[in-house]
Amino acid sequence: MERRKFITASLAASAAAAVTQQSKAEAPAAGKREFYLMRRYNLQQGPMSTLTENFFRDALLPALGRMGIGPVGAFRLEFGNETPAIYALIPSTSVEALAMLDLTLAGDADFMKAADPFWNSTAASPAFLRYESWLLAAFEGWPHITPSDTKTRRIFQLRTYESPSNAAHVRKVEMFHSGEFEIFRNLGFHAIFHGDSLVGSRLPSLTYMLTFPDKADMDAKWDAFRNDPAWKKLSTNPRFTADQIVTNITNLIFSPLSCSQI
Repeated sequence: MERRKFITASLAASAAAAVTQQSKAEAPAAGKREFYLMRRYNLQQGPMSTLTENFFRDALLPALGRMGIGPVGAFRLEFGNETPAIYALIPSTSVEALAMLDLTLAGDADFMKAADPFWNSTAASPAFLRYESWLLAAFEGWPHITPSDTKTRRIFQLRTYESPSNAAHVRKVEMFHSGEFEIFRNLGFHAIFHGDSLVGSRLPSLTYMLTFPDKADMDAKWDAFRNDPAWKKLSTNPRFTADQIVTNITNLIFSPLSCSQI
């Protein structure tokens, strides 16, 4: 019951903030809000990486395409804890489609044939160690994925903000809708998605993904962000003071797999 109250309050706060800030921030076009299944495959050095990449390219993404799901992100963790790891970012407007994904895939004969080396790997020669999954709801003010140019080499930054309480988390979501979207846009950031964590570990939290041409561009943009007058004004608002609403930030850097649609 407490979790349902929190989710309802969080989504309501996002919606209210989005309405008041829509004229200020350039966000994706209006549309039905997406949900995201984010999955991390924990690997060991050696053949696991190749096996998992082949699974993404030859089985998973084609099957998701047949289901009408996309664009799908496929990423290799370059900087962060516990490498090697490969991540999938799977969007859908249907929570049920994401929750039932593995069962649906198991009924797809073409998928099962292409996925066989990965899907039916043995304990003696596993395809992965374990995988973890998170379910997120797109922010009301950023309702769906905005893909990058997949023809150019890019890096991706995944940032997760953990909050000390449900109320603090709601205020951090509100902060994005109260000017933070606009600051990112004005400084030339390209956001892929912003998601409110509904199911997963280390809750309450939110996660968003940015993309950059390279690390130098990423560092330059963050330097500009930290020194931006609008950010300084927003971040000193007593309602949004960082040490009150965020207790930990996880920062991961990815490169896209060749099959990634994002």
